[in-house]
Amino acid sequence: MITPLTPLDWKRRATKLYPKKIAIIDGPLRFTYQEFNDRTWKLTNALHKLGLGTNDHIAVMLPNIHQMLECFYGIAQLGAVMVPINTRLNAEEIAYILEHSDAKAMIADREYMDLMSSMKDSVQNLQIMIEVVHHSSPNVTATSVDYEYEQLLETATATPFSIEIDENQALSINYTSGTTSRPKGVILTHRNNYMNAADVLFHMRIVHEDQYLHILPMFHANGWGSVWAFTAVGATHVCLRKVDPELILQLFMNEEITVAFGAPTVINMLLHAPQMKNYKPKRAIRFATAGSPPPAAVIEKSQQLLNMEITHVYGLTEVSPLISYCEWKSSFNDLSPTQIAEIKARQGVEMVHNGETKVVLPDGQEVLWNGKQIGEIVTRGNVVMAGYYKQPEETAKAIRDGWFYTGDLAVVHPDGYIQIVDRAKDVIISGGENISSIEVEDILYQHPAVMEAGVVAIPHEKWGEVPKAFIIVKPGETVTADELNEWCRERLAHFKTPKEYEFVTSLPRTSTGKLQKFRLRG
Repeated sequence: MITPLTPLDWKRRATKLYPKKIAIIDGPLRFTYQEFNDRTWKLTNALHKLGLGTNDHIAVMLPNIHQMLECFYGIAQLGAVMVPINTRLNAEEIAYILEHSDAKAMIADREYMDLMSSMKDSVQNLQIMIEVVHHSSPNVTATSVDYEYEQLLETATATPFSIEIDENQALSINYTSGTTSRPKGVILTHRNNYMNAADVLFHMRIVHEDQYLHILPMFHANGWGSVWAFTAVGATHVCLRKVDPELILQLFMNEEITVAFGAPTVINMLLHAPQMKNYKPKRAIRFATAGSPPPAAVIEKSQQLLNMEITHVYGLTEVSPLISYCEWKSSFNDLSPTQIAEIKARQGVEMVHNGETKVVLPDGQEVLWNGKQIGEIVTRGNVVMAGYYKQPEETAKAIRDGWFYTGDLAVVHPDGYIQIVDRAKDVIISGGENISSIEVEDILYQHPAVMEAGVVAIPHEKWGEVPKAFIIVKPGETVTADELNEWCRERLAHFKTPKEYEFVTSLPRTSTGKLQKFRLRG
């Protein structure tokens, strides 16, 4: 007998085996697995009562609160598709995603409702706006709201919804911050999510007693699978509305956190928090990090001061999102701290469940395992997306001859460990978020005084990388860095705004006019 691979089955298992175990801690709130299960089914039935059903797209814009976790299960149980939205985007970016994704409903925290005021009228398919009022939500007056989340749940039953789930049907559409001015919608299936979470379970050694702190945004590739993996073994989800170093250190101690995921910048923020002088961890914390290689000094300090076991993982939204991790071998323990940090900065080896990952030359041949020959990381198997939503041409560019081409250039060391040497797509990864240099350049080019612009990543102590803009001003025009900064902040999410501006008389280009960004990076 074959049953579909869906992470929904893990909640069934957890509810059956651990009904009284605490599933979620959210500030003063505590929910057992039975209570969590009941709330998700109430959400499913409430959405169905509103006329939503199989294959309908439901957008969700929530911080890491218990309602966000409920949405992953409640929407999927309906056979509908969840569209998680980055809470740091501006109104124009959100409107594009809602329109492109064909979202029929939107569930959003009260904090973001002011961005939604005109969207119900301007977004073609959007019919229903549901507001979430969390105990940590700001006390503001919301507009354009049709329903309040908790009131909907009060009117619904917790009776399981009977529906056939196909493991190859879409569970979520996750929008990238990719390399073009418009994000692409990555279709991730039930099978994709299941297999990625299985890798997280195995490689992060997740067990029933674990306490997981949701530092990594759940909207970011479904929390790298954390929304499913910790439920599978009946571990406890601990919610965190925003990244607050003081609160994180308190939760590490008070809730005895054992696992967390996040960008290297989060680790660095914790190390430099004033509260570190009083930090006395009760338990070791297994911490998975990705986005940019964690600096050696940060790795050393985190292990000494935060009692962290750092695991560097690698992937993209298009692969659910993890395909490799820096597998630790006991033989590495005899190396110097510097050598250990160098190894931990590598993207490592393919994970057990995702399929095959390798580095290839333009002709498709695998690179030599010598740490020198450079190729592109490609992968195939269980976690590769079903495709880009409504973009078959882009899908065909990314998936060729059965392989997904990541666009990341890397070498392979003699032990088989992959290490990225450059980003072919010029993505800037700041605080774990992807920033398209092309998108920022487009905004700068719109300024009446800008003749040419080039945007690249520069190192940043706190965020890992931030954008820097090189500007050529039009003859006869004048503009200051402050003016350009204000221009960008009005048109971009603030984390995408360049942190430095350099005025130049020329930009390095090839004979065909292509901007040589490697020369700008120096």
